[in-house]
Amino acid sequence: MTNPKLGIIGAGVMAEAIFSRLISVGLYSAPEIILSDPQQSRRIYLQEKYKVQTTNDNQQVADVQDVVILAIKPQILAQLEPLNIKANLLISILAGISLERLTSIFPNQAIVRAMPNTPATVGAAMTAISPATGVESEQIELVQRIFAAIGQVVELPESSIDAVTGLSGSGPAYVAIMVEALADGGVASGLPRPIAMQLAIQTVLGTAQLLQNNKIHPAILKDQVTSPGGTTIAGVRALENGGFRATVIEAVLASYHRSQELGKQ
Repeated sequence: MTNPKLGIIGAGVMAEAIFSRLISVGLYSAPEIILSDPQQSRRIYLQEKYKVQTTNDNQQVADVQDVVILAIKPQILAQLEPLNIKANLLISILAGISLERLTSIFPNQAIVRAMPNTPATVGAAMTAISPATGVESEQIELVQRIFAAIGQVVELPESSIDAVTGLSGSGPAYVAIMVEALADGGVASGLPRPIAMQLAIQTVLGTAQLLQNNKIHPAILKDQVTSPGGTTIAGVRALENGGFRATVIEAVLASYHRSQELGKQ
């Protein structure tokens, strides 16, 4: 059996998105990856689908020499049995759990916090990383390569990570709600549900690509679409009357504050 180089404690959706992309881009081969998860059915599924190694023993994962990714729910960190992390680098994707707290649990360990989001499953994630003091530049470069496999990466000070959680970490849920609402509006206007959903998804996707490719401010694009006395300004007025802009801001802030709360539990 190949000696594993990458270990992941916790084998949920995000963990699967990360390691599956790492395999597909060739950064790690399947036999070089080992995952731990308490559910036997989940372990069997991942082992059969990806040919990775799996175990219910977290310490077996912690024995990996290269990189360990901590991918459990932050609420159960306190329940995690004491582990002797032997890897050169520990990456945590736990929302709200500070580098200070992680260092107190795993002393003398090179640690990097990372906050990816669910578009990782299609290689379109946005990930922010924040290394602890003393992490070497080569280790930071490795973390960047790992998360570049699932999308874009930015390095930020840890003080910004909770804000990242509120915006890009939770943001896919907000966008999904908007897409659903757009489709519902189309259905209310008489469109068949499948057509309304197709229109909504492509509209959001195309608008995001336009903003990214042209590097223009969203307000400029909005003004370009909004003609005097036209249909779009009527819709924009309805959004403003409904507090759409303020509600989205409040959603980001609520997630940001919840991330801070998780770090105190």
